[in-house]
Amino acid sequence: MSTTKQQALDFTKYERARIVGARGLQLAMDAPLLIDVTQEELERVNFDSLKLAEMELDSGVLPISVKRPMPKKRDAELKKVLAEVERRDVSDEEKEKIEKDTEKEIATEGEIMELATPEDEVEEPTGAEGAEE
Repeated sequence: MSTTKQQALDFTKYERARIVGARGLQLAMDAPLLIDVTQEELERVNFDSLKLAEMELDSGVLPISVKRPMPKKRDAELKKVLAEVERRDVSDEEKEKIEKDTEKEIATEGEIMELATPEDEVEEPTGAEGAEE
């Protein structure tokens, strides 16, 4: 299989839909075909611009590339903490102290969700009900 044919198969269904839709719109607005199609093939697809665009994509003649952003890796801090905890020359008490310090740091930096208690569920009076009291 050629590399262009292989490239056409590597697109996700969403990328294929976007590419075929955009190229179909171009063909509907009288853009030239990039593949040689006989009159018989045109009649077989009923002059449908989306089917023609799909034929172009499958043949690999569309000059298109897709940029897929990769997520940023933020595991450097995690590796640092794990390296501190997993050192073999550190006693268990020191490991527990490091873990507690790390937990305390996480608690001060981020919000920890607590379980709701029935006391938290008390409704406050609003609107006309609150004005009557």
